[in-house]
Amino acid sequence: MHLREFLTHTLLFVSLSLAARAQNPPGLKGLEIGAPAPAFKLIGIDDKILTLDDFKDSKFLAVVFTSNHCPVSHAAEPRLIRIYQEFKDHGLGVVAINPNHPDGLRPDELGFSKYGDSFPEMKLYAKEMGFPFPFLYDGETQAAAMAYGCLATPHVFLFDEARKLRYKGRIDDCRFPGEEYVKKPDLRNAIAALVAGQPVPVAVTGPLGCSTKWRMKKDEVAKDDAKWAAVPVTIELIDAAGVAKLRANPTDKFRLINVWSTTCAPCVEEFPGLVRVARRMGLRPFELVTLSTDLPADKAKAERFLRKYHAGLPDHLQAGLTKEGRTTNNYLFTEPGMDALIKALDSEWAGPQPHTLLVAPGGAIAFRHTGKLSEAELVEKVIAVLTPFYQP
Repeated sequence: MHLREFLTHTLLFVSLSLAARAQNPPGLKGLEIGAPAPAFKLIGIDDKILTLDDFKDSKFLAVVFTSNHCPVSHAAEPRLIRIYQEFKDHGLGVVAINPNHPDGLRPDELGFSKYGDSFPEMKLYAKEMGFPFPFLYDGETQAAAMAYGCLATPHVFLFDEARKLRYKGRIDDCRFPGEEYVKKPDLRNAIAALVAGQPVPVAVTGPLGCSTKWRMKKDEVAKDDAKWAAVPVTIELIDAAGVAKLRANPTDKFRLINVWSTTCAPCVEEFPGLVRVARRMGLRPFELVTLSTDLPADKAKAERFLRKYHAGLPDHLQAGLTKEGRTTNNYLFTEPGMDALIKALDSEWAGPQPHTLLVAPGGAIAFRHTGKLSEAELVEKVIAVLTPFYQP
């Protein structure tokens, strides 16, 4: 993880408890230890309705609120699966519940996953993760999340045979993937204690993860949409030497460079998706740079196109531009021949447009693609490089 990203997300976790409570629906209350498990009736990814009673054969039950988009969930879920496999023969049941509604998610909160938090995407995500337990959707009403007091994903509620709450909080103390960073396996310790007939050693921990995306947050999302639409969009002329400097990428960000023109139909079709991906990666070390091959005389036409699709930069990237002596992320190539552009940008590119390459900090090409890329394909490629996790 880059230092800026690490500091940003460390601050996020430090402030999670206060921020989550401030943004939670009025009247949300957490379950107290010893409280009975609230009833629920929710649809699962197999399109069947499940209730609390459907888990009556499990001696112990872990109700785990988790989500498709959250990097802490991505890291912790393989460990949750291993816990389930370790204790299922001792009577442990697990049910995962997605508490989030897509309306409550800003685009930049999706920068760690190719999936959003919709019900159809839950099916794809659970299949990819190999969930061996049910995965239910609470996003439409969020009634279960309210009843249990879900503050974040993941958030665990562990009940005994009488369905009394014996543990609530995090899966463990680690936001990174892998077992080697876990120092406090809180959920596993709680389950082991119940299996042994002992008191849970630590009954309450703070949930470590992404705040619950309540549907009421859609007003915040709308404000963010308006803010993005108001970002200034400009284009500047650039020669081969300038392109070579961009390609060298002396920054700590991954730089997605897209070669396009207003006269190229696949470029025009692809472009809105590029901007949406850039916005999606707004909290990550990522920058979209567009490179038009329109004629210099058509600079105003290219700029109108860029403004139409709001191809600007978020505020937090402006300081980086200033440091590099740049004022924009959009450029129009001025030299008459394409050979100079190919040499400066990517010697393996034959020349057809659109052409896209993701350049890592220091200039190494993480991937390249000639031709139209769908938004879904691009998201998957970018996240594969940047990873769906917080990294140590």
